[in-house]
Amino acid sequence: MDNTDRFLWFLAGTAVGASIALLYAPKSGRETRRYLGKKARQGREAVSEMSRDLAEKGRDLYEMGRRVADDAAELFERGRRLVEG
Repeated sequence: MDNTDRFLWFLAGTAVGASIALLYAPKSGRETRRYLGKKARQGREAVSEMSRDLAEKGRDLYEMGRRVADDAAELFERGRRLVEG
């Protein structure tokens, strides 16, 4: 079973669990919808924050890689001049 299948089964289990939880919820429909809306906003904010963090780390890694490539090119050029010179 690959990761895609596992993820799909996880989502299916989550949906079934949420449905059962809603059926047996001790709160009214309005309170439950308000609670679910609040949790959805919190989840959206968490995903947004993680996305920003990942984008920032990606930019940092790109810059570091660019510097390493520039340094390697400079060293290569120095070596070429030494061999030719």
